[in-house]
Amino acid sequence: MENMTSPGTLLSGDNATWLEDNYQTWLRTPDQLTEDWRRFFLSPELTAQSASGDSNVSSATLKKQAAVMQLINAWRTQGHLRAKLDPLGLNTPADVPSLQPGFWGLSEEDLLQEFSVTFGSHTTQMPLKQLINLLEQAWAGSQAYEIAHLENREEINWLLSRIESSNAPQADAQTCIARFEKLMAAETLERYLHTRYVGQKRFSLEGGESAIPALDTLTKCLRAQGVEEVVIGMAHRGRLNVLVNLLNKDPAQLFAEFEGKQTIGNGSGDVKYHMGYSSNLETPAGSLHVALAYNPSHLEIVNPVVLGQVRARQERRGEDGQAKVVGVLIHGDSALGGLGVNQTTFNLSQTQGYGTGGTLHLVINNQIGFTTSRLQDMRSSRYCTDIAKMVAAPVIHVNGDDVDAVCQAIELACDWRNTFRRDIIIDICCFRKHGHNESDEPRLTQPQMYQAVDAHPGTRTRYGECLARRGLLSQTQQDEMISRYRGWLDSCQKRDPQPLKPAIHPFSANWNGLTNPRWSSPVSTVLPRQTLEAYGEIISTLPPDVVAHPTIKRQLALRQEMAAGTQPVDWGMAEMLAYASLVDAGFGVRLSGEDSGRGTFSHRHAVVHHQTEARRYLPLQHIRSGQASFDVYDSVLNEEALLAFEYGYSTSAPQQLVIWEAQFGDFANGAQVAIDQFICSGETKWDRYSGLTILLPHGYDGQGPEHSSARPERWLQLCAENNMQVVMPSESAQMFHLLRGQVLRPMRKPLVVVMSKRLLRFKGAMSELSAFTDGAFKPVITEPQPQNASQIKRVILCSGQVYYDVLDARKQRGLDDDVAIVRVEQLYPFPAAELNDVLANWPECNEWIWLQEEPENQGAWRQIRHELAALKINHPYWHYAGRPAAAAPATGYGRVHKQQIDEFLAAAFADIQL
Repeated sequence: MENMTSPGTLLSGDNATWLEDNYQTWLRTPDQLTEDWRRFFLSPELTAQSASGDSNVSSATLKKQAAVMQLINAWRTQGHLRAKLDPLGLNTPADVPSLQPGFWGLSEEDLLQEFSVTFGSHTTQMPLKQLINLLEQAWAGSQAYEIAHLENREEINWLLSRIESSNAPQADAQTCIARFEKLMAAETLERYLHTRYVGQKRFSLEGGESAIPALDTLTKCLRAQGVEEVVIGMAHRGRLNVLVNLLNKDPAQLFAEFEGKQTIGNGSGDVKYHMGYSSNLETPAGSLHVALAYNPSHLEIVNPVVLGQVRARQERRGEDGQAKVVGVLIHGDSALGGLGVNQTTFNLSQTQGYGTGGTLHLVINNQIGFTTSRLQDMRSSRYCTDIAKMVAAPVIHVNGDDVDAVCQAIELACDWRNTFRRDIIIDICCFRKHGHNESDEPRLTQPQMYQAVDAHPGTRTRYGECLARRGLLSQTQQDEMISRYRGWLDSCQKRDPQPLKPAIHPFSANWNGLTNPRWSSPVSTVLPRQTLEAYGEIISTLPPDVVAHPTIKRQLALRQEMAAGTQPVDWGMAEMLAYASLVDAGFGVRLSGEDSGRGTFSHRHAVVHHQTEARRYLPLQHIRSGQASFDVYDSVLNEEALLAFEYGYSTSAPQQLVIWEAQFGDFANGAQVAIDQFICSGETKWDRYSGLTILLPHGYDGQGPEHSSARPERWLQLCAENNMQVVMPSESAQMFHLLRGQVLRPMRKPLVVVMSKRLLRFKGAMSELSAFTDGAFKPVITEPQPQNASQIKRVILCSGQVYYDVLDARKQRGLDDDVAIVRVEQLYPFPAAELNDVLANWPECNEWIWLQEEPENQGAWRQIRHELAALKINHPYWHYAGRPAAAAPATGYGRVHKQQIDEFLAAAFADIQL
């Protein structure tokens, strides 16, 4: 924290002249020195000599005062190495020479000498011995602080005043007893489950039970600060305990889950230690809504999901949203340092589009990950929390056996977040009493650690002994509390569970009428021409004071012609019209991606950048007064956390169109965990609904294996039970109707748009304005012109941009009257009814081809051929035309790319008998 010209760094003899020169400057013009120097020269000894007119202070005196300052600085930066953090006593505090006075040239005789020190928020005079005792208490007790990586002086001073405060109030009797009660409940529940449901997995919290009084303190503290909602994300370790002892889930419901007696819903369901819950907790300051997010076993991926939910809830509340809604993330030590999603989650914390005003991070640090506990195997940094330093988050390490210290750290963290709106992390150093799960034997791999675990009496016992010594709670009273709690569990085990009811609060999201699973519900997505023209005028007109780039001016002029109907509407304009109509109708639009403002392929230009000033103009924010929000964010360069964030946002924003756009669809597989565990299965596992729209640029345009495929085969492989909609549109109007329908229809399902890059400006894929005033999204598009049905010898089905290649090849071969082309715009749910209606137009045809530009083992072919085989057609045998199976999605050679197109088009039209 000291800079290299501060007094605490200038102790060598070579610097004596420097010290004296700075002292003379302080006497004459103190304002020319830094705050550290001014405090240094305010030493009583130095000021006394100054007052007597003696300006020749010895260098020895200066050096001693500087040595004291450097000793203080050493404790502030390295004191954490001496802290007593491990409840098992396996990791002893390090020997840190710089924390000894002698390291800085201070002798035994100096211990009784008084020095001027700034300790906490006060500058005072005290003996060196007293100072050392205070430093050790503040920085190396059962709490340890890391703040040396902070740069903001206001934040540093605030933390120093809290950490070094010598008059911090001790918790009163009522508070201590309440903490014990939570600690007791945490331990007793785990022991009850351990003996009643032997061998069943529950991922016990034992060894880390202080997390429960910590969370109880957190909820009370936040509510007292005016917070009204808390969203928690955590893994399976201790989750059942949090559900019962924090969120007040009925234990009878939990017991029913252990016994397999829970109500079975329509979906797959999930194991008990993945389930979420919400409740309205009553605190001394009022009711607090607390939601525990559902999550999979894929550790830490729930974190950006939670922050997306927090952001949506904050925005629902308006300007004071960050003061009203807080995210809490509970990590495991191995997962925090080991999984990259945490790095991105921290990186999001202060960004414009994803910040939530600070997150409270708790680490249940049981010093082991499954069977891995050696530091040299777990990570390359000292602490699992070191990743938090990238965003200058303060780190508090605390011994989990010291419950009061844990709760004190929580209170400081809540105050920090309330003051600075920044992340902070609390590392609760504890242990794991059992194996990774209750059927695992940890002594096979950690024999020494578990000797210490077996010898540990338990955190509840140790805290109880402390309270008994203080005369606050006798052993008899403690035993009575345990007996009452266990009796309550017994009574819950014997009765039926109470019906689960949603915890409603005034700002709950309105899902009424949006969970209808029927895809056939009619919805109108058309708009009057006059309305479209009005939107087009606004979208394409800039205020006089906005200086746009010439390219943007030409684009806007062209959009004016599109709105007037004199030019067909391209894809960018179709999007803009859809967004304008939705915000006008009261539906917010949130669009994010790595280049979403402009669009990766420069087609959207939702943001106009002033060319001579550092400001922007978003036409869609000016549709009308009182419109719904339109927000577009160019995101950090990441897929996994960003897609998870937007999914979380969408689950808390049913009245918004929430869109995540991949830079290229190829890169979406970086978010595969979010796709697999949340987007495609969240509804069936947890009854969590999402209307997230995912835009995936796709298409074989000769750009090689990394810029060609959104992997539609993978999305289709995940489709079942009507869980999402996967489309591959080939016209701009289709995009318009899709986007509008996503929020206008009475249901919420993820929409995956595998969209062409080439068609964004392709004239043939542009739609006339009449396609926006009439019609709807068409899952199947047949021939635009009627043909002689009896003359059709072959029907080709395809999806996406390859349709235009097939269309051109048919024309070149003069086969317009012999071959019919049908576009399958919706790949899931598969439009069998619509296809049967269309294919019935050719009852005598017996040659059917599925054509795609993707390799045979990719694309839609292998995912839908069973659907094709079930269609009601004459001679239902389908031939494949496309690239041969390949390990990579596409070739990197332009010549080969063109050759492959020619070959599969030739195959599609081969052997037609004229």
